[in-house]
Amino acid sequence: MNSRKWVRLFLSTLLIGGIATAAVGIVFNWEEFGRLLLRLEMVEFMAVLLWHIGVGFIFSVISQAGFFAYLTVHRFGLGIFRSLWNSVQLVLIMFVLFDLVYFRYMAFADKGDSIIPYMLVALFILAVGLAVAYVKSAQTNKGAFVPALFFMVVVTVIEWFPVLRINDRDWLYLMLIPLLVCNAYQLLILHKLTGAAKQ
Repeated sequence: MNSRKWVRLFLSTLLIGGIATAAVGIVFNWEEFGRLLLRLEMVEFMAVLLWHIGVGFIFSVISQAGFFAYLTVHRFGLGIFRSLWNSVQLVLIMFVLFDLVYFRYMAFADKGDSIIPYMLVALFILAVGLAVAYVKSAQTNKGAFVPALFFMVVVTVIEWFPVLRINDRDWLYLMLIPLLVCNAYQLLILHKLTGAAKQ
């Protein structure tokens, strides 16, 4: 990975983060965007859109920091746990998903609220992680499945933590979906940039 490829990865991920956040923002705030369009308030429309893109750039940078941190942690994990590293990652995935459901439910649910909505969020992250990990392993090798799943689940939840604390629905999805998109993109493009062949 030379500096030119790193810059390409950084800029492309930045762009994807901005576009993904703008798209999610339009979907979840369609009432506001639609009102501005109907009134032909294009300056304000563009201002709100650019604000979402700017926020997306921030989410993208968080995603990239998490990605490079994981690459480092992965190397340390392989060195310390060796053949047990995949098992350790699977345990951590289950632990993080359990915590994501249990602690959010205990912290934010009102008396009588169902735990199902909290479980659905965790299952959504797991489903996306499994899909991305499958594609990654198909494009490279079977050994990439567990590390890819770990990154998509555990690292995404860690990156998502700032908005988990405030538990605002709009912010939860506004950050989660771009993080998943950026993380998936980086994971699936890395071996193409580094020229790692399928084994």
